[in-house]
Amino acid sequence: MFDAFLWGFIAAFSLVIGGLFASWMAISQRTLGLIMAFGAGVLISAVAYELVFEAVRATRMTGFPILGLFAGAITFFIIDRYVSSMTDGKADSTGSGDASSLVVPMVLGIILDGIPESVALGLGLLDGGTISIAMLVAVFISNLPEAIAGTSGLKASGSSTVKTLSLWLLIALVCGGASAAGFALMADVPETWVAFVQTFAAGAILTMLANSMIPEAYAYSRKLAGLLLVLGFAVAACVVVLEQSAVA
Repeated sequence: MFDAFLWGFIAAFSLVIGGLFASWMAISQRTLGLIMAFGAGVLISAVAYELVFEAVRATRMTGFPILGLFAGAITFFIIDRYVSSMTDGKADSTGSGDASSLVVPMVLGIILDGIPESVALGLGLLDGGTISIAMLVAVFISNLPEAIAGTSGLKASGSSTVKTLSLWLLIALVCGGASAAGFALMADVPETWVAFVQTFAAGAILTMLANSMIPEAYAYSRKLAGLLLVLGFAVAACVVVLEQSAVA
């Protein structure tokens, strides 16, 4: 269980690293978009090979993976709409959506993204007791642009560097706890339910990518976003292949 917490914390610690980068140096929106696109590609690959494929292979013809996929997507969609309504309300009431009014929804959105990813990491330890490097890399990279963008908003709202980094550290601890919970709560349940939770996380992550990460990546880096997404997918796929070769 401690291993699950540790790996979840390490993956989410990129929030702190991204916060440090954004605090110490100016990062252009174009660069941020390229990082987002690469991270999205890595996540898509990890979701496909490490979550959905493994769940289907373990519980073929049961229907649990497809139920989990849609349950995760719908759950994320509903919660994300609620968080977005908070943002829209703040923006309408101020007329401009100033940074200070958007801090809480922004942080809630990052937590909402991070929890299913962290749970997926913890579930990966159930199979053989070793962490999935591909999933770890995917979560680590995907957190960077969120932390960079979030830190910029927090700075604009008047938050100090110490407070901002402390917030990212706290969220990293929460994600570590989510990873540990995914491992501990699912350790003794039937394989079909493990598959359900795996694909639940996959559905939530895919919905987040489609609704948030990929559109923002394109808005910031335009046509290059597609190339970086494919590059990220290819890198993560190579990691999966190398992992499987090592196991074999």
